[in-house]
Amino acid sequence: MQTLQLSRIQDSERKNCMLEVVSDKYCRAILEIIKSQPKSAIEITNETKIPISTVYRRIQMLHDNKLLVTSGMISEDGKRLFMYKSKIQGMKCNFNEGNVEVELILNN
Repeated sequence: MQTLQLSRIQDSERKNCMLEVVSDKYCRAILEIIKSQPKSAIEITNETKIPISTVYRRIQMLHDNKLLVTSGMISEDGKRLFMYKSKIQGMKCNFNEGNVEVELILNN
């Protein structure tokens, strides 16, 4: 049985950033597709039909918010290839009596 690892966010500014990320349909699509295995920006574009420039902008946004892991390698023809994997499986948000609670479900 798999145990969920949760990370509760306390900082108000970080909570707002997480809510902004999850409200963006492109960020959600990217996180969903890189949840189980790493993918390159080209693979993300091909599988989601999101324009490559938008993929790179959202990857930067996700990276800035520490929601993905980046790994890289150099291909046989000398090109750098970066792979991206989500650090989270999901997010739980609760709004109650004016308070917002945000928990990240971490990716193993």
